[in-house]
Amino acid sequence: MTIALFFLGLLLLLFTGLPIFAGLTLFGASVLYLTQGGVGAVAETIFVELNHYLLVAIPLFGFMAHVMIRGRIVDDLYNTAYTFTRHLPGGLGVATILACTVFAAISGSSVATAMTIGAVAIPQMLRFGYDRRTAYGLVAAGGTLGILIPPSGPMVLYGVTTDTSIGGLFMAGVVPGALMAGVFIAWALLRTAWSQQGVQREPRATLREMWQALLKSAWAFSLPVFVLGGMYAGVFTATEAAAAGAWLALFVALVVYRSMKLKDIWACAIDASRLSAMLFMILAGATVFGHVLTKLRIPQQIVESVISADVGVTGFLLIMMGLIFVMGMFLESIAIILITTPVILPAMIHLNINPIWYGVLLVINLELAQITPPVGMNLFTIKAITKAPMGEIVRGSLPYVVLMFAVMGLVMAWPDIALWLPQHMF
Repeated sequence: MTIALFFLGLLLLLFTGLPIFAGLTLFGASVLYLTQGGVGAVAETIFVELNHYLLVAIPLFGFMAHVMIRGRIVDDLYNTAYTFTRHLPGGLGVATILACTVFAAISGSSVATAMTIGAVAIPQMLRFGYDRRTAYGLVAAGGTLGILIPPSGPMVLYGVTTDTSIGGLFMAGVVPGALMAGVFIAWALLRTAWSQQGVQREPRATLREMWQALLKSAWAFSLPVFVLGGMYAGVFTATEAAAAGAWLALFVALVVYRSMKLKDIWACAIDASRLSAMLFMILAGATVFGHVLTKLRIPQQIVESVISADVGVTGFLLIMMGLIFVMGMFLESIAIILITTPVILPAMIHLNINPIWYGVLLVINLELAQITPPVGMNLFTIKAITKAPMGEIVRGSLPYVVLMFAVMGLVMAWPDIALWLPQHMF
């Protein structure tokens, strides 16, 4: 009963519209003051939690993504994907998912992926006769790949919170991310073949056109290969990969493409800093909240409840995935990670649940949160791009909610989908 009232109080405070970082900090500090008579340890607790070398990867990956956007490197990714798929039924949809997949391996952000690819792909799809809902749903769902395919900001925070290998988490997201992209592509092809007979198609590209498109986008494709390949080969850690990727992105934008000026570097740094500051403030608030949880022995109580209920691994995962799905309708992904993970970590250890496997399941669920109302950030991103009614965007995204549940079920049933690559990597 105490646990339920504790979380109910927090949710009610967050639903008032108070910023998440402020809600977590104020609620945690208030409970700490009432139960312990003081808040003296809060500052030290926050400093210890934020003083992690791994967290440097977040602003670096964010900077790399903004350089890619400002340098218009992404346009070549989309045009190359379309060159290879334009003859297929739903070829533009396939190209959109492929472009989202590659950009996801660069940006690490769902919103950035949906915004960047959507600005290019949606007008093109509408011009070629695609139904509006289909176009909106494709981009909204494709954008979610930004937090599953590495690099991924949420994975970094989850890894820091659970003391799990960031490189292992990144590698674990590759196969499920490719599987998710493949399922989206299959749906785009089938849906177009069934119900979009009026969609225009272009003739198959010649080998010369394909080769020219590949040459034009070679530098853009080199970024994810460089970052992920370097981590897989053990050349650099996740943080070092972020720094190396940022330098390569700058080189491509300034020297190869010449689409950015030196003054634009400052703008990219400001944008990345704003995003990072927001994440770190939420992390600081969640640290206070987690400190209170420990003081009140709530994680231990949850472990005792799991033991007495004897729900097993599958039952525990189903309960958690259902809870996180509901929370995802109302809370930011980062807040969900930082609120739930410290609480359930002892129960995961007791049940011998692989933290990398759980991390992938968690991130897939957080992808769902990006396209489920009322607080689906990708839905708002598409609305900002198109000015379309929210109901139309939501209906276009609904089939992908079902598809993502199916992929999450596969990963839950066969953990090796997520664990095979990191096991071979290490």
